[in-house]
Amino acid sequence: MKTKKQLRILYQNKRDKLSINKIHNLSIALSNKCLEIPIWNFENFHIFLTILTKKEIDTSILLSVIMAKDKQAIIPRIVNSKKLEHVLLTDQTILKNNVLEIPEPQNGIIISPKIIDVVFVPLYIFDLNGNRVGYGKGYYDRFLKECKKNIIKVGISLFEPVTSIREIKEHDVKLDYAVTPNSFFSF
Repeated sequence: MKTKKQLRILYQNKRDKLSINKIHNLSIALSNKCLEIPIWNFENFHIFLTILTKKEIDTSILLSVIMAKDKQAIIPRIVNSKKLEHVLLTDQTILKNNVLEIPEPQNGIIISPKIIDVVFVPLYIFDLNGNRVGYGKGYYDRFLKECKKNIIKVGISLFEPVTSIREIKEHDVKLDYAVTPNSFFSF
């Protein structure tokens, strides 16, 4: 069993080896697989935007699904080293890459985490118990604790899960679902 740090390095290396075309195709498959999760009766969906240089899942495809279903899309922006702010995405929202190359809203309506129904959670990998390895900064663990108790947390990954992740801490927030291009898991 590998540490979180070892898993971050391993799965970033695996992503680095994927072509842009492969990531695009996997992102389409993953977005289609998300349609099988029983979440689409909710209204407010929080989704992160892709960091292209990290070869992340192309969330613009999933964002298109959310918008096509007439759901409210809410996207994050970094306020400081500990906190995210959440902005309603509209036609008037201006996006600009921050210093970490994350596309962020420059304007818009700030949304309370308490009204968000579903959060698509960024991660490197997850395990069969709903634990995840994120980027290690704790943004999403802190954000998810600000949300209502019954918030639905959906991890999305280009890779199938590992059996178990060690070093799970008390502050780590578990997923309710995880989706890969080939399957979805309920925890």
